[in-house]
Amino acid sequence: MAESAPVRYEKRDHVAYVTLDRPAVLNAMNLATHEALAGIWDDVENDDDVRVAVLTGAGGRAFSVGQDLHERVRLAAEGAPPTTFGSRGQPGYPRLTERFELSKPVLARVDGYALGGGFELALACDLIIASDRSVFGLPEATLGLVPGAGGAFRLTRQAPLKVAMGYLLTGRRMSAHTAAGLGLVNEVAPAGELDACVSGWVRDLLRSAPLSVRAIKEAAMRSLDLSLPEAFATPFVHEQRRRLSRDAEEGPRAFAEKRAPSWEGR
Repeated sequence: MAESAPVRYEKRDHVAYVTLDRPAVLNAMNLATHEALAGIWDDVENDDDVRVAVLTGAGGRAFSVGQDLHERVRLAAEGAPPTTFGSRGQPGYPRLTERFELSKPVLARVDGYALGGGFELALACDLIIASDRSVFGLPEATLGLVPGAGGAFRLTRQAPLKVAMGYLLTGRRMSAHTAAGLGLVNEVAPAGELDACVSGWVRDLLRSAPLSVRAIKEAAMRSLDLSLPEAFATPFVHEQRRRLSRDAEEGPRAFAEKRAPSWEGR
């Protein structure tokens, strides 16, 4: 019996909902999952009606436990080369972990396990909202692998170096509250209140001007490795769009007129 589509994709009210849908294997990501996600991220970026993407996992037990190792064993037996850092040349390239130009904000809704590539996928998102039963970890070192989807790079940038190295080199897991304490998670909610918490964040993101959100994301991410003088002197594509848009006039006008702004987003 053929496996159903590994990813569900819905769009409503300016939000793209992306759900990893392999709950029987804790949303482990196989090649078909990566191929499906590639088309979805293309659509998220190209559809001006989409302002925010929410990424989650089906089943209530896991966001994702990362690479489908059963598939990896089969591929190795068939002569496929071993994986390493990055996804170049692999199905779904560039994957979200390497989509450095994606301008829309992506929120990870994590409920349960976010391990290996699942944790790396969450780290590549702009915000992480997690249930209090969620668990994060990068077990690759204990499996003879490396966190090649960016875990070795992002965790050392997003958490203190000694702390990050401890998790990277041992595969130890961290609770949602520990992750929040390290600044890796924006908010932790009781499992029964997770959807309401995510909805609140989505509502706040949608309240912001979409062109401002894209300009700010681009400027923030592209300037991480720049000096302040270089950052101020860098031309940002989405900032040029925002600056010359009607929305740049609509925001101050709505404030002066004491009404909610009506964003065009184009």
